[in-house]
Amino acid sequence: MAVTIKDVAKLSGVSISTVSRVINDSKPVSPEVKRKVLEVIEEIGYKPNEIARTLVTKKSYLIGVIVTDLADSYVADMVRGIEEIGKMYNYDILLCSSYGDKEAELKYIQLLNRKQVEGMILISSTLDDEVDKKVSEYDIPFVYLSRYSKSEKYPTVSIDYHFAAYEMTKYLISLGHEKIGYVGYLEDENSTQYEKINGYKRAMNEMELDSSHIFKTKGLNIREGYSALNNSLTENGVTALLCSSDKIAIGALNYCYDNNIKTPEDISIVGFGDIQIASLIRPKLTTVKEPFYDIGAVAIRKIIKELSKEPSEEKHIKLPYQIQKRDSSRKL
Repeated sequence: MAVTIKDVAKLSGVSISTVSRVINDSKPVSPEVKRKVLEVIEEIGYKPNEIARTLVTKKSYLIGVIVTDLADSYVADMVRGIEEIGKMYNYDILLCSSYGDKEAELKYIQLLNRKQVEGMILISSTLDDEVDKKVSEYDIPFVYLSRYSKSEKYPTVSIDYHFAAYEMTKYLISLGHEKIGYVGYLEDENSTQYEKINGYKRAMNEMELDSSHIFKTKGLNIREGYSALNNSLTENGVTALLCSSDKIAIGALNYCYDNNIKTPEDISIVGFGDIQIASLIRPKLTTVKEPFYDIGAVAIRKIIKELSKEPSEEKHIKLPYQIQKRDSSRKL
């Protein structure tokens, strides 16, 4: 027969309501009584009914997390940060994968609300209007994490993409490169992609260098990085490429390999993100290291602080980044 709260109360010599106060930490109980109740709970192996506990405390200790695809290493790193910090504060994670399907995101937001999550984190490339509308209906903390689009409405955690691209361009200039091209996806002006290209242009213009060597991609994957380059890459004398993501940079590396353009001897190529494969390919990719684990950790910490009524941090948190100097770039 299962051990009940009545058994704990009887063996402790206190009322059921006192045991409930100890378990839920809802009202003050004397240290002696609290210690006795906890000793009995441990001795007889009592496990509180989590559903009943949620109804009493109005707390589920659940945080909902919706991701695009855990196969993306950066998404997995963010989730690891979310999960590990959550455990430190006794919060469990309900994880849902949308695979980029906006209807799935909408469905999971509704599901997580029914599960009474106390907060929600969305990791997605874009914030759909219907998803935005649904999130606005729920009075719970929400954080939006994206490497590609911005949100003024909801709290975010990221890096300063403009300044990171600026510093990476300055690094290439310090290596002696003057003809530096930019490869990236530029369809949405309200995106981090434009922050990056503006950082690139700022660095080039400060040094009075030509910032017109732009190679536009039609997407964010390796194939698009490959397709964006053409014969003009060698014709115009570009000696370095700043790519807006590591996947695009890998596509550029593949293009150069197939066209007998040596990296870094003929052209230096740098990326953005430092996803896991960036240090595994050859040559190892010079790139901007985004702190994906820390982004996830700070996102859930922000939610927990809000739930605990702690003083709020700034709405849009910018974390430090690093320039990872590897083999795909060299001094002229």
